[in-house]
Amino acid sequence: MEKPHIAVLPSPGFTHLVPILEFSKRLLHLLPHFHITCFIPSVGSPPSSSKAYLQTLPPTITSIFLPPITLEQNTDPSILALQIELSVNLSLPYIRQELESLCSRAKVAALVVDVFAHGALDFAKEFNLLSYIYLPQSAMLLSLYFYSSKLDEILSSESRDPKEPIKIPGCVPILSTDLPLPFQNLSSIGYKGFLERSKSFHVPDGVFMNTFLELESEAIRALHEHVKGKPGIYPVGPIIQMGSIDHENGMECLRWLDEQEPKSVLYVSFGSGGTLSQDQLNELAFGLELSGQKFLWVVRAPSGAVNSAYFGAETKDPLQFLPQGFLERTKQQGLVVPSWAPQIQVLGHSATGGFLSHCGWNSVLESVVQGVPVIAWPLFAEQSLNAAILTDDLKVALRPKVDHSGLTEREEISKTVRGLMEEKEGKEIRKRMELLKIAAANAIKEDGSSAKTLSELVASFKGF
Repeated sequence: MEKPHIAVLPSPGFTHLVPILEFSKRLLHLLPHFHITCFIPSVGSPPSSSKAYLQTLPPTITSIFLPPITLEQNTDPSILALQIELSVNLSLPYIRQELESLCSRAKVAALVVDVFAHGALDFAKEFNLLSYIYLPQSAMLLSLYFYSSKLDEILSSESRDPKEPIKIPGCVPILSTDLPLPFQNLSSIGYKGFLERSKSFHVPDGVFMNTFLELESEAIRALHEHVKGKPGIYPVGPIIQMGSIDHENGMECLRWLDEQEPKSVLYVSFGSGGTLSQDQLNELAFGLELSGQKFLWVVRAPSGAVNSAYFGAETKDPLQFLPQGFLERTKQQGLVVPSWAPQIQVLGHSATGGFLSHCGWNSVLESVVQGVPVIAWPLFAEQSLNAAILTDDLKVALRPKVDHSGLTEREEISKTVRGLMEEKEGKEIRKRMELLKIAAANAIKEDGSSAKTLSELVASFKGF
């Protein structure tokens, strides 16, 4: 028989693959006699970023790409969560086959699935395995899932004032406009999908979430009180990808940062899937120029859909969409790179003093771990929730205002950038972020809150 195993199932997309495998590394650190096998569903051919990342993994993690599926029968491509979920559901026969094969040749202790791969939890029952959901996001998002029926009641109430903030136990009150997009239309297929998904959180033995006690202490306490032990709630973060992936843009960015003053550069990036409209791209360009601050900007080709880069590779040259003369005028002030930059190394560089971010949870944690204050610019998924946590709860971010047409104008961008980079408010934010950086480092030390949580849990695997 082979070594004892844990089977891991991400959902498609680089931003879901990396967190669950970084978590897998953490498991193996505590269970060195174990092996992890990862079954990877994919839409079309796997992205090159995923393949490059998989090559960096230790030999104790095996990856198996499942046969790619097509999403032709998908209902609405703008609802990303449903696209991701559907792609996993279409892969379920392959997942079961691979899991059965693994169980026939090795002792498998547990199945850990990504939040959008919950359809596979039934297989854990079938093969008598412990089961866990890995939520690569915040305790606040997990609270939305666990309080979904109460939340549905509040949102459906005819007498509710839409301007009244929504209170979820342990969480900062939020405006309904900061709830994920499907919540803006309660009869939408996206919202029904959320309610359906929330039922799956009562199925597994536990839920891991990529956060830590000191970051979301009240939300985590409220969750423990609410679920009362089943499933177990395990904050195990911050888990971020620390390794680097070589890329020619990477060296250029880091060389340019080496020439800048400490904490003088604003890093601008909307993650691996975020895109802006052409109008908003123009306003951002003029706003950065107007601010007079140094910037390093990762530019993507514009699109009408905010998440258009999530599954697809980019084919157009993004730099051709910038305002005429912008690159020439700002060549002393900033560096613009197409599509990609080595984010961890950029955020960790001494010259980086701020991060204009879409507030995807991976980026939130990376900015916390590196102690870099944020300008919150959410685009899709639960990014507005994360922006609310950073601005209203932790007070480590500024959030520019949006005008009546949904655009953030250049003057507002310029004002917010200067506010973060050189004004008193920005200095206060920086101090608070420095304290969070220390708390994040402590959480994963041997006696830290997240390390202890995980150690106590894996003690139950030691008999394998």
